[in-house]
Amino acid sequence: MGRARRHPQGDRDGVSGDGADRTPVTRLVTGGRRSEWTGHGVNPPVWRASTILFDSVAALREATRRNEDGDFYYARRGTPTQWALAEALTELEPGAAGTLLYPSGLAAIGCALLAVLRPGDELMMVDSAYEPSRVFAEKMLRRIGVATRYYDPLIGEGIAELFADNTRAILMESPGSLTFEVQDVPAICAAARARGIVTLLDNTWATPLFFPAIGKGVDISILAATKYVLGHADAMLGSVTANAQWYGKLRTSAQLLGQFASPDDAFLGLRGLRTLDVRLRRHEANALAVARWLAEQPQVARVLH
Repeated sequence: MGRARRHPQGDRDGVSGDGADRTPVTRLVTGGRRSEWTGHGVNPPVWRASTILFDSVAALREATRRNEDGDFYYARRGTPTQWALAEALTELEPGAAGTLLYPSGLAAIGCALLAVLRPGDELMMVDSAYEPSRVFAEKMLRRIGVATRYYDPLIGEGIAELFADNTRAILMESPGSLTFEVQDVPAICAAARARGIVTLLDNTWATPLFFPAIGKGVDISILAATKYVLGHADAMLGSVTANAQWYGKLRTSAQLLGQFASPDDAFLGLRGLRTLDVRLRRHEANALAVARWLAEQPQVARVLH
């Protein structure tokens, strides 16, 4: 949903640029704005649709053949509301080829894993991963013949010593869910790349604003956009941003599985994105104040922050 011949993302050649022309904060505010999507408004409206009408059978056949992002075809493939959010998220990740939207963060994680794994593969998952990710691995991936092994989040480049012949993918989460370990993501990615292992990162806590994962060597960056992108506890959304090697495969899998986010939720996600910088910095300040206060309380044995 985020990349197209007519509507390429980032610097208009289908790959997000290095951001030299605009700061990340500026990209938050301006990303995904195109006159053909917004008209005379600042942001795109909610484009609701299911069936799309064509002027001729030939036009329908051409849309079917092309199957390009940014082309109207059927609402599962998106409307300008979803395209705008996908493009905005891609612009936050220098080196990314595109972004796909999902109805929840767990849907994004699950579909990304299904796109890269096959029977007989091994997934290495950080031991501090989001619990639903672990449950998905143990109850769904195991059923299709994919084994999961867990690793210490602070292992860094030492992860190379754990690779097996069938290790296919690594799912990182940094900071770790609940325990907040910060992994050496570039070192892990370098070790994986040397063995042809795909790297996925649940980047929900940091967001691409604080950690542009694709530029750090990650192949696939995943967000539970429900948390910080939406940010107001009134909708659910997930996203997957990938490099050129993996974006096409992820897009095909999403289409086969019928995965997409509604235009209403995408609209709320795009609206939330505009204030992400302000909200995250307030979260950071407030959380640090609470952590410092807790550290002084005799009832508290340890603060994880």
